[in-house]
Amino acid sequence: MLPEHVIKRPLILTEKGNALRETQNKYLFEVSRDANKIEIKNAVETLFNVAVVDVQTMIVRGRMRRMGRGHAKTQNWKKAIVQVREGETIDLGEGT
Repeated sequence: MLPEHVIKRPLILTEKGNALRETQNKYLFEVSRDANKIEIKNAVETLFNVAVVDVQTMIVRGRMRRMGRGHAKTQNWKKAIVQVREGETIDLGEGT
């Protein structure tokens, strides 16, 4: 699987994500549901030129949403918490 298909987008808008980035050097990404930890590690190292120390993954369950008069469930998605080596950072393009 190509690195561009493994990493869908960074998750940068949460307080928990900001705290992890500032204190523990961890970054949050939305990743493909069928990607494993090794593929995620290789994709982050390839795309951002950093050394990855640890990868944690979780499946985030979809929510029930209103669609007109009825209800529909949004799709499940996978979140990855990637820890990079001390002293290295990933520039996600925020704060210009």
